[in-house]
Amino acid sequence: MHLELDQDGHLINYTDWNETIAQELANGLDIQLSDWHFKVLNGVRAFHQQFGYSPATRPLIKFLIKTVDSDITNIQLQQAFNTGLVARQLSRIAGVPKPANCL
Repeated sequence: MHLELDQDGHLINYTDWNETIAQELANGLDIQLSDWHFKVLNGVRAFHQQFGYSPATRPLIKFLIKTVDSDITNIQLQQAFNTGLVARQLSRIAGVPKPANCL
């Protein structure tokens, strides 16, 4: 599968995203996406759609607590997505642009 990605590994066109593409993007982090992962990723996409930008970690976690799982934590997301760069990697796998505050 050929994905059109920008220089940071994010989809050029976020409307191309689907679960197959998400899994392809997650393979680089050695993650097999589960239903729970997709709930989180859809939460990231909902944030982007509602606010018009990709979230930084703290606002993302607050949003996910309200919309996906009231027990979600940064550590849980780091472990589930094999990364310390929660907002950046979740945005990448969710097919939305890189958060503005990420290097």
